[in-house]
Amino acid sequence: MSVRGGDSGELGFDTVLGRLREVVERLESGNLSLEESLTVYEEGVRLARRGHELLDGAEKRVELLVSAAGGASTIPFEPEEGGGS
Repeated sequence: MSVRGGDSGELGFDTVLGRLREVVERLESGNLSLEESLTVYEEGVRLARRGHELLDGAEKRVELLVSAAGGASTIPFEPEEGGGS
């Protein structure tokens, strides 16, 4: 699959993530001209925004489900420091 311009607003999270990986690979390859790099980078920014929107929506859905299941309160997730993969 190649990275394409256009509307990323209809893409699902898995597709967005896969395309973001492609963007990173292309940018890291060092085989792009400046203009091509900017175009690919812009696509990456659009994809990152779409991914963020999808994650925000999922978070709201989970909060609604938790709330509907008995009014439990939610607390923000804070990742452990230094714990990467």
